[in-house]
Order: sequence, then C-alpha cells, then structure tokens
Amino acid sequence: QVQLVESGGGLVQAGGSLRLSCTASRSIFNINIMGWYRQAPGKQRELVAAITSGGVTNYADSVKGLFTISRDNAKNTVYLQMNSLKPEDTAVYYCNAVSYYGSYWGQGTQVTVSS
Repeated sequence: QVQLVESGGGLVQAGGSLRLSCTASRSIFNINIMGWYRQAPGKQRELVAAITSGGVTNYADSVKGLFTISRDNAKNTVYLQMNSLKPEDTAVYYCNAVSYYGSYWGQGTQVTVSS
C-alpha cells in the first residue's frame, strides 16, 4: 500500500507556471511507474506524463516541451513542472503510482488557468 498526496495546484493566468508535487507515504524507489493524470469537467481522465523507476519519461502530445516530470527518490516525491499554461490545461490533476502490488491514486489537486 502507498498513499499519495498531491499539492501545488491553484489558479494561474494563461502563460504562467505551476509545479505540482506528489509525496508518497513510503519509498518510491521500487515503484515501477509514477505518473500524472488529469480530468477536466465532462471529460475522461487522461495521462499527462509518466516516469519509470529508471527515469524514462513519457508525455502526452499536448504537453510535450511544456511540462516536465521528475522524481526525487530521497524525498519520495514526484514533480510536474508546468510552463506556458493554457486554459485548456484546467483540470483536476491526479498522481498515480504503479507497483508490483497494484495501482494507487492520490485525491487530486485542482489547476485552473484563466484566460
């Protein structure tokens, strides 16, 4: 079991930046994949970015070159740096961890980008 707590969401103007953090209740060293997903009102949850235990990253096409995912195993934390934010990035952002034992979700943090 692992509990995930997201932070860093908020209201920002278009073109601005935010950094989301996801802190796990235990070591993430052997968690295979950690990722960020988002869900906008009326839409399905979608993958934004993911990072493997080996540091390999994957991004949705819509955020490539704008968002950066990273992990700090010593702090049990995964980050999502979001730059040049757009109104269409408005959503609840969820942290996800996939290990041998299962898939775990945080409760989400709201990101609102005003035009």
